[in-house]
Amino acid sequence: MKISKQNAEHYEWGDGCDGWYLHKGDETIIHERMPPGTSEERHLHERAAQFFFILTGRVVMETDGEWLELGPQEGLRIAPGTPHCIHNRSHDAAEFLVISKPGTKGDRILREELKPD
Repeated sequence: MKISKQNAEHYEWGDGCDGWYLHKGDETIIHERMPPGTSEERHLHERAAQFFFILTGRVVMETDGEWLELGPQEGLRIAPGTPHCIHNRSHDAAEFLVISKPGTKGDRILREELKPD
């Protein structure tokens, strides 16, 4: 069966952000959209490795205290146990894929003490 944002399971997160499950199983593949000026909470996954791949827009990823800007056709792997978060500080929406193996259900730990100033 062909999968797209139009027929994928949709969810909302953060402040107006969207996600679409393109695949759920031993790994997850999610297409996410972040409006301008949004961010996620800093967190880590104990078991899952993640790969973020930017489709459109620009984001800033914080991973274990290092800040990296990513644009279209650029990606970043996050190892298990690594605190991270993503921010859209631009004036345009950003869309990206998040591939997690294994899936992250029940594997997300918020890291409040690591929030940036």
